[in-house]
Amino acid sequence: MSQVKTQRMGRLLAAGTKDKIDDLIDALATLNALHIIEYDGSDDGFKLGTPKEESETVGMRLTKLRSAASIVDFDGPKDPVQADKVRSELDGTLSEAVDNLLEKSTRLDSVENRLSSLEEERSVLELLSSLNLDVELLTGYSSLKAFVGTISGSSSDIELGLEDDCNGEGLFFKDTINGSTVIALFVKSEQSNAAQSLLNQAGFQAINVPEGITGNPNELMLDVMLQISELSGEKSSISNDIDSWSNEFGASLACGLELLEREHDILTAPVKIAVSEHAFFVDGWIELSRSEEVQLALKESCLYSEVTPFKIEAGGGGHGHSDHHHQEMPPIAYQSRTLSKPMELLTDAVGRPAYGRIDPTLFMFVTYPIFFGMMLGDMAYGLVTISLGAFVFSKARSNEMMHLGGKFLIYIGLGTLIFGYIYAEFAGWEIFMYEKTKINGVYEYGDNLSPVAFLANLYPLSDSAHGYGPELELGYGINLYFPFHRVGTHLEDLIVLTIYVGFIHIIFGKLIGFRDVLFYGTDHGHVGLAAAFFEHGAWIVLLVGGFMFTYGFLGPEDAEYLLQPGAAIALSAVVMLIWTLYNYHGIPIAVSLILAPIEAIGMMPSVISYVRLFAVGIVGVKIAETGNKLWEPMWEAELYLIPIFFIGWLSVQIFAWVLGVFSPNIHAARLHFVEWMRQYYDSSGEAFEPFGFRSHFVEVE
Repeated sequence: MSQVKTQRMGRLLAAGTKDKIDDLIDALATLNALHIIEYDGSDDGFKLGTPKEESETVGMRLTKLRSAASIVDFDGPKDPVQADKVRSELDGTLSEAVDNLLEKSTRLDSVENRLSSLEEERSVLELLSSLNLDVELLTGYSSLKAFVGTISGSSSDIELGLEDDCNGEGLFFKDTINGSTVIALFVKSEQSNAAQSLLNQAGFQAINVPEGITGNPNELMLDVMLQISELSGEKSSISNDIDSWSNEFGASLACGLELLEREHDILTAPVKIAVSEHAFFVDGWIELSRSEEVQLALKESCLYSEVTPFKIEAGGGGHGHSDHHHQEMPPIAYQSRTLSKPMELLTDAVGRPAYGRIDPTLFMFVTYPIFFGMMLGDMAYGLVTISLGAFVFSKARSNEMMHLGGKFLIYIGLGTLIFGYIYAEFAGWEIFMYEKTKINGVYEYGDNLSPVAFLANLYPLSDSAHGYGPELELGYGINLYFPFHRVGTHLEDLIVLTIYVGFIHIIFGKLIGFRDVLFYGTDHGHVGLAAAFFEHGAWIVLLVGGFMFTYGFLGPEDAEYLLQPGAAIALSAVVMLIWTLYNYHGIPIAVSLILAPIEAIGMMPSVISYVRLFAVGIVGVKIAETGNKLWEPMWEAELYLIPIFFIGWLSVQIFAWVLGVFSPNIHAARLHFVEWMRQYYDSSGEAFEPFGFRSHFVEVE
């Protein structure tokens, strides 16, 4: 089946006697093929099944293991383990080890909380120690108001204020420690408001004096520091024990979690199935390609099973919220993929396509690395990105997300490497950097001054080419070169190319939308050739007319003949858009007359948005060039300065690469998700989630 469409789905209905329900669930779990539609209780004589009694016990054990998993970092075993061995560990060594781990974790939380409290108490006592007053003397008075804290202003202002506002009757202590001025002020209760006002003017910040302790702050602080030291040692010991636990029992924990989750799913599965006093029936979706396999596997547990291929009603399908969506749609299962599978991460980020619609995954497998490579386009950064992807891939083991993420990094790294070769750039340097002088209208070239000039051997150019190789003029302003010097000679050509990329990419999206409406219709229930033309064809006409008008206006003089035909085609497209809004979207004609021209003009920013393929890349090159300015001075500097220059250069390169990985990804994703997909994409598909399990660490029984 074509890779540009999702799997064909069928509706399975199976029934049998109630005593066979356990056999049914075991068969479905092994098949991992049925997306169960949970029973809603709407049929007379049937009700929801009940989970097995053991599910509560298994659930409690599973909760305990999940708690342990949240505490430690662990990896599963490299090779699958037999289920009997895992059960034996669950009943013995692993159970005891998990209890021990949870106890240590509880104690660690208690120690950390106590340490936090003691650290706060120590900092307070350190401030109070400067006053040389016992702690119990700072609080607890009935007729006096005590103010203890720090000030940012002058203490002399407070002393003068006490003479004026409090008749000099207050007691005032002050000292400085670690740059902070600590004060203690005692006044009669009736003078507290005046004292508070004085302190506020001096930037007073109160200190929470510890309650229930007495004695000299210095002696108390020594005792607190002793407790901190003891608790810090205990914290370190517990942390080491937890790390050792992970190394010893991590693989067993991964196996135990997988087995218990598998058993818990099976034990609670009856709550998704309809049962009566003597029978059951199960309803769900399967991939049509597996229908015979599933029905054959259910023969022993079911008296009846039937798979009905799903047929979408043109104009009435989809997962959206339109009133026209009466048809219940199946979940979406991707085609089996190998190379392009990592791009499913991108598709899932937006949402799976509606049933029957085009799956963009395969297209993004081609265009996403190209867009990313056009922006980052540096051989050194490409090699680093590929290496990072290979490292992530090697550490993935059974983690599918890391597995796909590693491949994804390799793909965009390859795009970066290829375009880096085309651009002749390495770590921000141009591979061909010649001093040239124009003599009698002819350029005289000197030596290649690039620090990476040795890479010029990778280019099949003659000695006299000086970095300029084959050229190809395709017309309409499209010029291709090899190498393509984007930061110099061919900058304007790259800008033009990015606009053409946007023009073609968006038209391609509209063609996909045309196909979807032609066969499956719109959210408003319109389907067929006319609907497809007005919903998407009119936009293609607008883009073509807009291109002709723009090229006739901005292009060479011999292209002016395109000006008037282009304007006429674009205006006719606007008229068609007015009709589209009125007839297919139900918008009043008066509003459509205003809205259609606005939407037509709005297509221009979508195309121009692809200029970011040039702009983002140039910014990255300039950042790398800034760091490369340290390269030449580094070789001329004193010996002790060379490491400093090198670290500075390397830091800028790392920054440029990190920025180059994130920023082009953001912009490549935007061009696909916003500018391209919105031309056609319906992301209302529900993910296909079959009941069952896949063995990662524990062998299937």
